[in-house]
Amino acid sequence: MKELNVFFYRTKNDKFIVGKLARFRNKIYFEYDPSFLANPLWLSPYKLPPEPGLHEHKETKFGPIFGLFDDSLPDGWGLLLMDRFLRNRGIDVDRLSVLDRLAFLGKSTMGALTYEPAVKHKKNDTLIDLQSLAEQSGQIIEGHSTDVLPVLMRTGGSPGGARPKILAGVNKDTIISGEDDLPENYEHWIIKFNSKNNFQDSGAVEYAYSLMAKNAGIIMPETRLFKAGSGDHFFGVKRFDRKENQRYHVHTFGNLIHSNFRIPDCNYGTFLKVVLDLTKNHQELIKGFRQMVFNIMANNRDDHVKNFAFMMDASREWLLTPAYDLTYAKGPGGEHSMDVSGEGLSPGRPAVIQLGRKSGLSTTEINHSIEQVMTAVKKWPEYAHIAGVTEKTMNYIQKRMNRNISLFL
Repeated sequence: MKELNVFFYRTKNDKFIVGKLARFRNKIYFEYDPSFLANPLWLSPYKLPPEPGLHEHKETKFGPIFGLFDDSLPDGWGLLLMDRFLRNRGIDVDRLSVLDRLAFLGKSTMGALTYEPAVKHKKNDTLIDLQSLAEQSGQIIEGHSTDVLPVLMRTGGSPGGARPKILAGVNKDTIISGEDDLPENYEHWIIKFNSKNNFQDSGAVEYAYSLMAKNAGIIMPETRLFKAGSGDHFFGVKRFDRKENQRYHVHTFGNLIHSNFRIPDCNYGTFLKVVLDLTKNHQELIKGFRQMVFNIMANNRDDHVKNFAFMMDASREWLLTPAYDLTYAKGPGGEHSMDVSGEGLSPGRPAVIQLGRKSGLSTTEINHSIEQVMTAVKKWPEYAHIAGVTEKTMNYIQKRMNRNISLFL
């Protein structure tokens, strides 16, 4: 693939061209379309402003393509599926360019950007058997299966993150493949499967965290546990980049500023500074600060730059997305992926207050967020019991939460 047209896709009947991606001599270029520049959206304000002319991607240490388009690509689980699927069809994946991968996804992407010409895939509103897809996902991760079922490729090939997951259309207890537009009365969800690197009851843990986060004042999408025929439970979260079949533009924090999420070299100070600069909204700053406090107390240390994101609303204003991927995580080397005032191992009240004040929050706003989060996290056993977390897992997490809370007393 040498050239690719980029479209902004609101609905099937409402899409417009953004510009053209091109690859020449192993370099990536992008040019906005003149029609887009006549009334532009600032889709990536810091790294790809809507200006005429050819934009060359020079920050290759960040990644192979502009962050705006990298958000359309999967990582971890999705790339594993894509590579296995294509290899089994005789394709040398080592020769694929990043444009080839975008073309393979076409309009089966997260967010609002789509790519043409796209590789054609058979559309199929397939009824999904969660247990069989979960079992095959486990076999693929453990290396026991080299083939990838087409339905797993379609539903699991787009989302980011390392944990196995699928895009699903949900209507009460009926579940179909959800990578494309859905029939009437179906909603867009993401359903996650367990992996050997997580608790065996990781679905229940993440569901308990979602209940706890809501009680802590964190804006969360709707969540639920999906029960398979075997009795297993899988965590599900309603997608915030879809409302019915309308798409919304989402840009992760890391890709917005071209910070590689695999290298923990960013901090919460930068995050809060970008929140205020991009949204121009003090309430969004409070939201970002509260989520940071929650991550600290609840021991979610996989708080890297792609686990925060912004979305553009109908009035072209930027807001923080609802929180996602909130669960227990040890973090790199046992530390937070983003440090707090230079502290990554044991950030507590002094570091949090220092950063809050530096970011423009009042003492009252800082203390209110801390107390609200602390009250919710202290009720962890209640949420764990509601979600069906095992006693062993609940106690393991409780010990770490108690240690974190003690740093705020």
